[in-house]
Amino acid sequence: MTPREFEQVVDRTLDELPPWVIEKIDNLVVVVEDGPPAELGDVLGVFEGVALSERDDYFGVLPDRIIIFRRPHLALGLDRRELESEIRKTVLHELGHHLGISDARLGELGWA
Repeated sequence: MTPREFEQVVDRTLDELPPWVIEKIDNLVVVVEDGPPAELGDVLGVFEGVALSERDDYFGVLPDRIIIFRRPHLALGLDRRELESEIRKTVLHELGHHLGISDARLGELGWA
């Protein structure tokens, strides 16, 4: 999968979000990078920021970021359909962190 094709899967996932999720997203950017810094290990994605459920005095800050890492996904050795499904799952998982959804609930939703 080329870098552009990978980004298209991420974009499609975001485009398919239900309206109730889109309405809640606030001050967030989603980016794709090749791989995580060494201190993170081989993670598939990461949320950097303050979850919506934790925001009290939140004004004038840089956007939160969801970073989806391409190389660790490719290293899973999945076929195209499975890889697209795993990318989607990672995007939704990290988005769940932005929304303040617990890991337990993300598991129930199939996003973990």
